[in-house]
Amino acid sequence: MIYTPWNSCIRPRFARAHARRLPDCAEAMGLEARPAACAIIGDYDPGRKNAARSMDAGRTEVTRSLAAVTITEPLRVRGAEMEDLSPSAIPSAPDRYAVAGNPIAHSRSPFIHRRFAAETGERVEYHALLVEPGGFRAAVERFRAGGGCGLNVTLPFKEEAFVLSDRRSGRAERAGAVNTLWFDGGAVCGDNTDGVGLVRDLTRNLAVGVERRSVLLLGAGGAARGAVGPLLDEGPERLVVANRTVGRAVELARRFEGQGPVSAAELDALPAGGFDVVINATAASLAGGLPHLPRGVLRAGGVAYDMAYAARPTPFVEWGAGEGAAVAADGLGMLVEQAAEAFRIWRGREPRTPPVIEALRARLAEVARE
Repeated sequence: MIYTPWNSCIRPRFARAHARRLPDCAEAMGLEARPAACAIIGDYDPGRKNAARSMDAGRTEVTRSLAAVTITEPLRVRGAEMEDLSPSAIPSAPDRYAVAGNPIAHSRSPFIHRRFAAETGERVEYHALLVEPGGFRAAVERFRAGGGCGLNVTLPFKEEAFVLSDRRSGRAERAGAVNTLWFDGGAVCGDNTDGVGLVRDLTRNLAVGVERRSVLLLGAGGAARGAVGPLLDEGPERLVVANRTVGRAVELARRFEGQGPVSAAELDALPAGGFDVVINATAASLAGGLPHLPRGVLRAGGVAYDMAYAARPTPFVEWGAGEGAAVAADGLGMLVEQAAEAFRIWRGREPRTPPVIEALRARLAEVARE
């Protein structure tokens, strides 16, 4: 069994296994030499003498503490030498991840991350975790104590995840919300990948530019908080945050004062002139609804983007098409792109997203036919 005690649960990088006689091993590791065979797996530092060994009837156990890996499993040998082992031949339990939210049964994150794992060859398992209101901190602590490595966080816990995080990325600090957690020693670390997922879907998958365009962002919750900074980084002409409760929109816009042309407005009192890009970050689509929007808020040939997604066009996507949008899209691509960024943070690998978007869209179409 390979045990990976280091903090971030990223797979240890194993060196090629080498078969050596015990006298050679013992000399290198500062042990008394005895006439038997042993195998050393992984890199070792001859200057480190934290090693122990026990022997009985053809078995050798070597325990070494390294920066990245500790080997505790007895190694069965034949004669004086053991054949080389490749990393794939060394069994290890997959690292555990999950998405936490409420509701959560609808989540496609397990489908996405399992596809990423299959593509990259990473040994991970990923599940959905239903968290009761008021129980987020306890749920994270239980998951971590059970060997969990990282969590995606969805509604309604992104702001709680921000408070829970001991260390936060710059993106998370700007947003005041966290959707990606991992554990580093005794610390809970948080990041926000919502905004980068949105921008990548717009610019890479939909070929929609934000630079020098007028953008309206509907909503001021966790999803909107993660989007403002990355949208401003794209250099829009203006970014207006509109919310039914205008005070929340004002608070969010103030977080980004000095970082770009951002302002706040009430949904029923939007500035005149219309917008090139209208992004729905409210939860209205999840309930089959639509934010109240005045006629002409979306300029002809503009872009209507719903952060929510479904097997069929959401009410907001249908609204955009009816308003003459050149692009009316849901947030399925954003979901996959933000997940890819979380996967990169956790595993150090950047998976390809177009095949997963295509597979997920096909899966949703199957669900719609059922």
